[in-house]
Amino acid sequence: MDDGPLASLWYRSMATATYRSFDPLLPDDDAEDVLRLCERFGSYGLYSEEGLNEGIGEGLPQRFDSAFNYVRTGGRFGRAHEDLNALIARTNYFRETYAYGQDIKAPGIEPFLNFDGFVDAAREIFDRPIVEPAIVFANMLLPGQELALHTDVAEFRGISRKHHPQWLCVVMHHSGLFDRWRMPIATAVSWYQEARGGAFAFYPDGADAPAVALSVRFNTAVILDTDSVFHGVDRVNSPTDDAPPFKPGMRVHSLGEGTGKWVVRDGDEVIGSYTWDEMRFSISWKGYCFKDEAEREAWRTGSDDISLDLVLDTLESDLRKRGRVNGARPPKKEFAEVLVDEYIKFPSPVAE
Repeated sequence: MDDGPLASLWYRSMATATYRSFDPLLPDDDAEDVLRLCERFGSYGLYSEEGLNEGIGEGLPQRFDSAFNYVRTGGRFGRAHEDLNALIARTNYFRETYAYGQDIKAPGIEPFLNFDGFVDAAREIFDRPIVEPAIVFANMLLPGQELALHTDVAEFRGISRKHHPQWLCVVMHHSGLFDRWRMPIATAVSWYQEARGGAFAFYPDGADAPAVALSVRFNTAVILDTDSVFHGVDRVNSPTDDAPPFKPGMRVHSLGEGTGKWVVRDGDEVIGSYTWDEMRFSISWKGYCFKDEAEREAWRTGSDDISLDLVLDTLESDLRKRGRVNGARPPKKEFAEVLVDEYIKFPSPVAE
């Protein structure tokens, strides 16, 4: 992947966020090769098949913050509320990881993982000279699916989604109380086919400003701080208003490289058949951004990690100052709900 097409990218900087858009991202032949890589990978599972929280927030889903907001508001356009099963089916999209650091799970993705265009843009977005490519993963949404508004799971030295509740990492970042330990992460989202619906909607001017909606177009991308900027995916067009019939355990399978055909299976049973022009496929790239080698070394060695006890004590103290907690600390589930309600302020729905 060379950087020739990157001359056509454009840049936007604002008080609350910075992002770059790439159009085109790659030479067209390279972009077509990405689709073939996706088909070769073969099979994609449902993203939400993660366990419930234990300890703080016990019994709640990992991203109950965005799920509860979706149920309460009806999503970006304030559509009529649906029951929980419909919500799960609409927002339970398919995902697989192609690379995690130097653990390559999809051979051929290496040039994308180390793509200079993303590294250079990440340096500018965060004004940090050292960028370490970290993760590449693919998302698939099928007709009738959408992605609820959210910010991505932030990471801190000592606290990450690997060992701690995802919603808590999000609360930590939105609270602004733990910036000293935060790991700035740039995220690029890229597309390789034309989709019917499924626009990428994000709020670069903040949650109170209008959204920017990027349609899914072949060989384009955007890079931004998705840990700070609310974003989501509008509903992929479907011939019916019914929620897709997806449930845990199902997977989407390619019918072969170059066929452009896919099926969703529940075990051996075929639930649905799809072609590329009915689907919404994206690949995301994430890179850690460091101000200097000392900061990177602290991350690698854990020499300046924050503990979970300090996080919870700091949040509790701040809630007391705000008048949200009096007396003893609330029970685990109630405490989690108070934290999300106090610190995570979602964009309001708008008329479609």
